[in-house]
Amino acid sequence: MEDKRKTLSARLVRWTAELVLVFIGVSAAFWLNNYQQREEEAKRRDQILASLEQTLREGLESGKVNATQQEKRATDFQRALAAGEMPPLRPFIFETDYSPGDFATLLQAGGVQLLDIKTLTALRNDESIIRWNLARLARYQKLSDELIVPNLDQDISFFYDPATRKLRKRFQMYPDALEDTVKFAHELDRNHTELLKLIQAERHR
Repeated sequence: MEDKRKTLSARLVRWTAELVLVFIGVSAAFWLNNYQQREEEAKRRDQILASLEQTLREGLESGKVNATQQEKRATDFQRALAAGEMPPLRPFIFETDYSPGDFATLLQAGGVQLLDIKTLTALRNDESIIRWNLARLARYQKLSDELIVPNLDQDISFFYDPATRKLRKRFQMYPDALEDTVKFAHELDRNHTELLKLIQAERHR
């Protein structure tokens, strides 16, 4: 009887040891899998943030050049207008390499799950501002295509009232278009500078 008890006890010890070993093995595998997943997510998150950072840096550099050109154009026109001159109107053209799909692609690639909510909110607000301003500038360009471009061979009196030396009513949007382009360039510079700081801070956390 005692031998049977010893045998049963030994079996229980062995079974218990096997269960403990199985539990440890499963736990270790689970922990390793979680660790690898966290490492992969951290790597992917850094890739997304790095790509956003590079895009913003390039955009800020080209944006400063564009803002300088637009500001000079608007300032020269307003100065001539204020001096009683009748500066010529040129086609209003606003070109941008902005594509709403750029940020959307990054977010769909895991950014929504991996990025800080504050960064996501800032990105979406920035895109909203860009879309709204581009829509407004597109309207100016449409008016330019309809009113200015077809009449570039006209005498200056077609655009100005010679008696007052002021723009005729249908062309009074032109200086506004130039000024709004400058405002948009500066607003974009401010927003992207702040967004870049936010992304850099998240990347280094």
